[in-house]
Amino acid sequence: MNLEGRKILVNKSRADLVEMLKNPEDYRHLMPDSLQNFEAREDGFKFGLKGMPEIALKIENVSENQVVLKSASSSLDFSLTGNMEKAEDNKTEVQLLFEGKFNPFIKMMVEKPLQNFINALTDNLEKL
Repeated sequence: MNLEGRKILVNKSRADLVEMLKNPEDYRHLMPDSLQNFEAREDGFKFGLKGMPEIALKIENVSENQVVLKSASSSLDFSLTGNMEKAEDNKTEVQLLFEGKFNPFIKMMVEKPLQNFINALTDNLEKL
């Protein structure tokens, strides 16, 4: 299952955005309003949204062009990637991409909430 967020312009340089995305605590500010709990860890974070099970993510890779978050659970196989391109001196174009391997039943249950989550992350990134 693949989902895409819309391409947005973030009012931060790519270098500033990369530094922010290396810090697990900074992801708290990107979470949707339905956030019920958030716990930063050394290599990632765990969060819970209203009506959803808790999700733990590891910050797998942060480079000049991309940030990759992977599920910390062995029972869920997915990644969330943010592609970043320099747009102007202090602006960066960002697009979020979700890739998950789910059976058809799980896919049917999670597709809409995941798209809503990606849209909320995109909206909050755009406000930075």
